[in-house]
Amino acid sequence: MLRYFIARIGQSLLLFVGVIFLVFGMVRMTGDPASLMMSRNATPAEVAAFREAMGFDRPISVQFVSWITKVLHGDLGDSLHFRSPALPLVLQRLPATVELAAFGLLIAILISLPIGLIGGSHPGSLLDSVGRFIALLGQSIPDFWLGLILILIFAQHLGWFPVFGNDQLSSVVLPGFVLGMPVMGELTRLTRSAVLEVRGEDYIRTAYSKGLNPSTIYVNHLLRNVTISLVSVIGVEFGYMLGGSIYIETIYAWPGMGQLLGQAVGWFDFTLVQAITIFVSLVVIALNLLTDLAYALLDPRIRHG
Repeated sequence: MLRYFIARIGQSLLLFVGVIFLVFGMVRMTGDPASLMMSRNATPAEVAAFREAMGFDRPISVQFVSWITKVLHGDLGDSLHFRSPALPLVLQRLPATVELAAFGLLIAILISLPIGLIGGSHPGSLLDSVGRFIALLGQSIPDFWLGLILILIFAQHLGWFPVFGNDQLSSVVLPGFVLGMPVMGELTRLTRSAVLEVRGEDYIRTAYSKGLNPSTIYVNHLLRNVTISLVSVIGVEFGYMLGGSIYIETIYAWPGMGQLLGQAVGWFDFTLVQAITIFVSLVVIALNLLTDLAYALLDPRIRHG
């Protein structure tokens, strides 16, 4: 168990270091960072002054050591647009993104689990066919298109939900549903496949042969093993939802990290883009690590494998 945990932690640290290398190189590979970050109307003298102030005139190795030292101390630079440290700006938007992702994940779980369990328990039935169609629909519809359609129907015509912002409790319903749709499709397929696989195991047939109550078998054996398979996917998907909500937050004017990232790109605020990228990557890596550890605790085959 301890060896497994140490190995996973080491892999996560190496992955984070790789993300830092990638983020640092992204700006440098596109050319002169000072020219990219400065306004197109800036004079050569202003660009040169900015380059010197940011340290871009120093050797790459010196720039990297200086930059990674600041990152490890929690200094992700200053936003070029807001003229203030970037990390507090990201943390200020974090609760809204977490709220949106959590609601979307909750919607996905509440819809996918019953559909997947029923479809896996009754393969080939009408309910199974409907469930597979819903899962396919959830993974096929473009989220930006679905977001606009839901605004047109439920906000404009019916007036059931607000169109923009998060001023009301109901504001999270439409963007949360759109964000959770692809996850719902994946969880439905995974749940159905897991149920079909577990139903054929020897211990399930043995439980039936002993005359155990079908509901007891369903809850204590079938559902428990299916849940183990879902833990890893749910944790990973939640991390991706935190970092992949840029279109949804932009469409619904949701004041989260995704909207801030879109604005930062439009402002050519590469420092803020880097800060958001590093922060979201760290959160996703941490969630993946926690998911792996939880999976090992639930399934002895993993930690003793």
